[in-house]
Amino acid sequence: MKQGISMTQTAWAHLPNAKHIDWVLASLKVHPKKWEGARQRRSMAKDEAWDAAWDAASDAARNLPRNVAWDAATVWDESNAMVSGFHSARDAISALVAWDDCAYMIESEIDELKIIAKLGDQKAILLLPACIVFNETKVLV
Repeated sequence: MKQGISMTQTAWAHLPNAKHIDWVLASLKVHPKKWEGARQRRSMAKDEAWDAAWDAASDAARNLPRNVAWDAATVWDESNAMVSGFHSARDAISALVAWDDCAYMIESEIDELKIIAKLGDQKAILLLPACIVFNETKVLV
């Protein structure tokens, strides 16, 4: 397998962050409670910051030729919406689809990413729960 090429035939396999999107989905299946707990621990000062980050990711993804990846990666179906932690995983996937340069944040130190998020970095805001889950499991599939 060539490095950087995903073996999966997903709608997002061509994206630079495909490996991390795959990790989010796999991790959500294995650790749904960790994802839910991470959402509760993201400790954001204001919900307005999350709202702005979500809007920015949505706008960025929709302005790129990635609609199929966006729709597939956010797994908008009722069965997944009922899974504990779904919303945190959706936030991370949204950032990974929208911004090519943010996957490294998942593997960052939690406290460092919290500081960046508190400073208003929209990528950090959406990826903080993924960072928490990664640091708790230390596994990136």
